[in-house]
Amino acid sequence: MKNLNFFKNKKVLITGHNGFKGSWLTIWLNILGAKVVGVSLPEKNKNNHYNLVRKKLKIKSFYFDIRNKKKIEKLILKEKPDFFFHLAAQSLVYKSILNPFFNWETNVMGMLNILEALNKLRNKCTAIIITSDKCYKNLEQKKGYKETDILGGIDPYSASKASAEILFNSYFKTFIENKNTKLRVCTARAGNVIGGGDWSKNRLIPDCMKMWLKDKIPNIRNPNSTRPWQHVLEALSGYLDLSLRLDKDKSINGHSFNFSSDKIKNVTVFQFLKKIKGKWPEINWSVQKSNKFYESSLLQLDTSKVKKILKWKARLNLDETIEFVVNWYKNFQKNKENTIDISRKQIIKFMKKTP
Repeated sequence: MKNLNFFKNKKVLITGHNGFKGSWLTIWLNILGAKVVGVSLPEKNKNNHYNLVRKKLKIKSFYFDIRNKKKIEKLILKEKPDFFFHLAAQSLVYKSILNPFFNWETNVMGMLNILEALNKLRNKCTAIIITSDKCYKNLEQKKGYKETDILGGIDPYSASKASAEILFNSYFKTFIENKNTKLRVCTARAGNVIGGGDWSKNRLIPDCMKMWLKDKIPNIRNPNSTRPWQHVLEALSGYLDLSLRLDKDKSINGHSFNFSSDKIKNVTVFQFLKKIKGKWPEINWSVQKSNKFYESSLLQLDTSKVKKILKWKARLNLDETIEFVVNWYKNFQKNKENTIDISRKQIIKFMKKTP
């Protein structure tokens, strides 16, 4: 993470700015002095991370659906961002099954709307399109997937992310590469991110935290599953590093990059929960297996490309990651009005850490 002061006074447009990742990125860019513009669907949950901190942030917010081609194009062409981070998405497997049309329209056509608008800009713009580690055809192999591996997906969410990557490659090769455009754009594929402020339904840590904060016992579906755990700030640091490199190095234009922690490997759900209990002894859980939705038991990413090109490395080990997560939710339990302070402190603490 070098030259982050570069973002000072730069206009940065974020889609999905009030989501889990988007809210953390918005706070971070505020710390760095960027002029942040955000667009997303409205979030009604009063405990939503962004809703808890928005009054103390400098940001221009817009609320509409990225499936609306005219509105997203009008906003992008009016704001003329220097940097662009696309995080807006339908991001949950179970919702993709309940409403596949919304899932596909948002994750694929929504991204196409954004690429079309960005490519009409006359100013230089560096854009990072966030997809997912779920874009790979998961054979549940122990070897991590490389950016050149086969894309796929069993559930509609995973398949839509694979489709988005295929669309991106096609669009770049057809309309951006070797064309008279100032747009620079890459995709980023991050692993399973966790951290304070995530209240998503049907996600392990948020579901557990919601129950634990009420002194209740959550049911765990697949305790032996292995996940590519990493704190949300790890992934965001990668996105920021990638944007800085892409802004200066046109040779990586159109590339895709994996971001996953090599400091946390082969940790099962059960092992992860035991570590949390070590820092929060009062909590507990039960095991109740469910086959309602398909869930992979193993998914890992190969990060050799990002290490070689960006020199990017994860900063937090397993204990540090869990400490960040537990401390945030405990702080929320004691005084949720103080959310902006704990979030800022964790970002600053993270920035000071050496990979």
